[in-house]
Amino acid sequence: MTYHSGSRAVQDRVGVRDLADHVGQAIGQGIRPVAAAFLELQPMLVVGAADPDSGAVWASLLTGKPGFVRATGPRQISVTGGAAPGDPLVPALAAAGTPVGTLALDPRTRRRMRLNGRARPTPRGFAVDADQVFSNCPKYLQKRESYETAERTPGTARRGVELSGAQGKFIESDDTFFLATVHAHGADASHRGGNPGFVRVDSPSELSWRDYPGNSMFLTLGNLAGDPRTGLLFPDWESGAVLQLTGTARTEFTEDGERTVRFALTEVIETPAASPLRWSAPEYSPANPSPDAGEQVHYPGK
Repeated sequence: MTYHSGSRAVQDRVGVRDLADHVGQAIGQGIRPVAAAFLELQPMLVVGAADPDSGAVWASLLTGKPGFVRATGPRQISVTGGAAPGDPLVPALAAAGTPVGTLALDPRTRRRMRLNGRARPTPRGFAVDADQVFSNCPKYLQKRESYETAERTPGTARRGVELSGAQGKFIESDDTFFLATVHAHGADASHRGGNPGFVRVDSPSELSWRDYPGNSMFLTLGNLAGDPRTGLLFPDWESGAVLQLTGTARTEFTEDGERTVRFALTEVIETPAASPLRWSAPEYSPANPSPDAGEQVHYPGK
């Protein structure tokens, strides 16, 4: 099944069902040779899933030497190393059959590939048996020419139930985040990008962003229509720090077709130097809309 009822409801509301059916033909279950080759070149992978105990949805950034993610069959990938100790997705990836969404994104080429399926632990990390495999266009994806691997020791994770002033300002200065959502039969990890300021911090526990026009599949908004649990991941492309947020999200629609997603925070985890990767400065996507006056960095913090 390419789309579930939530995605269909959003497609119908926006009036893009026929286009979604056409685009959805690109979703398959097999990993083509070109996709397998792409995966083996990547030093990072985003994974989204729900914690089997708390039910909270998280998105995590996994890193390793190119080849740490590889296709090991026509419908399977393996990941060496898994999530770092203390990462909120460790329990999910340790349980066999956990629905997961994965996203391999290469800022150097502005290419990305998504693979959704079910994870199971392996002696060296975990594997994912694919249900959906597909690529997305480079829209809203910032180009970063290169990266280097820095000698870093991850810092102690700091947990909270609302954003600090510094965290809020970082979010509003970032140009990329990752979004994990779930539905009754699976999970998904996706990308959101824009010029700095495209995400608003409306309060220490609330974020919002415009949903820019995309591929018309509405996998993410479709998931939110049926299950509001959401995980967000904001990376610092230079220092390697990451912010992981979990909570719930809902979509507001206007009569003129504009969409805004509003996120309510339940918990935030900040991990300094979580990633050893230091990426070069971004070249912003030419597709990025200029931020509206209301989307400028404004959060004063506490």
